Amino acid sequence: MPITWTSDLDTGIDVIDQQHRQIVDFINQLEAAQAIGDKNKLKEVVDACVDYTLSHFAFEESLQEEAGYLYCKPHKKVHELFTRKVAEYQERVSLGDDVGEELHGMLARWLVNHIKRDDADYVSAVKGNMVSLIKEKEAKKETRGWFSRFFGG
Repeated sequence: MPITWTSDLDTGIDVIDQQHRQIVDFINQLEAAQAIGDKNKLKEVVDACVDYTLSHFAFEESLQEEAGYLYCKPHKKVHELFTRKVAEYQERVSLGDDVGEELHGMLARWLVNHIKRDDADYVSAVKGNMVSLIKEKEAKKETRGWFSRFFGG
């Protein structure tokens, strides 16, 4: 069954929510490939999903580090454990094993739980850091003279 994005999955950080929606799209594509029995498409979707998810994890972790999120290392460990688990499925897909349905179920459950529990925990730290950066940038603009504001310098 496809995953339907619902508002309870929103973190309130637009870029993260967009990335999560893309991962949901990959998971739904995985289900579609499984439903029609297209093993080549299944492998293609799994590979693309893994690549995208790894870059998402790196981005998310960089936001956490920049924000000084207290549990950044444990969160990264959760990502690493998940990556290892998915790599095993990826290997099985490469070998021709029929794991599409099993993989889809695992990914769907993991992503929803991860967003609602693990990701929800870092949101306030990252949002707070983003607000601080915006205020800092605005303060720098206010200290510039009229000439540099006018000419964009």
